[in-house]
Amino acid sequence: MDGLRWVLFLSGLLIVVGVYFYSRRERAKQKEKESSSESSDLALDHASPILPSDSNPNISVTEEESGDTAIKQKIVTLRLVASDKSAFQGEALVVHLRSIGMLYGKFGIYHYYETPTEDAAIFSVANLVEPGTFDLPNIKEQQIPGISIFIILPGPMDGVKAFDLMISKVKNLCQALNAELLDESGSTLSIQRERYLREEIIRYQHEIMVS
Repeated sequence: MDGLRWVLFLSGLLIVVGVYFYSRRERAKQKEKESSSESSDLALDHASPILPSDSNPNISVTEEESGDTAIKQKIVTLRLVASDKSAFQGEALVVHLRSIGMLYGKFGIYHYYETPTEDAAIFSVANLVEPGTFDLPNIKEQQIPGISIFIILPGPMDGVKAFDLMISKVKNLCQALNAELLDESGSTLSIQRERYLREEIIRYQHEIMVS
C-alpha cells in the first residue's frame, strides 16, 4: 500500500469514527431530553397514575436504551479514490452524489434514505479530507482526493439489503467518476472481499438476534 493510500485510510477511519461517536452523543442527548420532558409531564399531571414501562404504551425499553444491555453496533466502510491518484473536482463529485440519490444533511455530509422523509440514513458519504464535511459554498474550488462510504448497523433497513444497495450505488458512482473502489484497509475491493463483508453482516445480525 503506498503512502497516499495510508493517509486516506487513516483520515477516513478518523472521520467515520468521529461521525459515529457524534451520532451516538446526539442520540444520547435526545433520549435525555425526551426523558426530562416525560418527567416534567408526570410532575404536572398529578392525577395520572405512573405505570410500569411494560404496561405503558408510551414507553418502550430496548436493548440500545438500557445501559446494561446496549446493542453492539457495527460500521462497514468503503472508500472511493480517483483512479489516476489525483483528486475529484468538488462540484463534479457532489453532482454525481446527488445523481445516485444522496442528500446533503446532518454532520455536513451526504446520506442515502429509503424515502426523502426518513430520518435514519441507510448509508452515508464523508469527505476524506478532514474534518470530513463537504464545504458546499466553496465546493467549486475544492479538489477532493477521495470519499468514505459507510453503514452504521443496525439501521432502518436489513443490513444485507443496505449493503447491497450501497454497493450498487457506489459502483455506479465509481464508473461515472472513473474511480477506484477500496475496502476499509485501502485495498481494491475484490469480489471475494465483498462476499466476506456480506457474510460478516449476516453473522452480526444473527448475533444481535440471539443475544
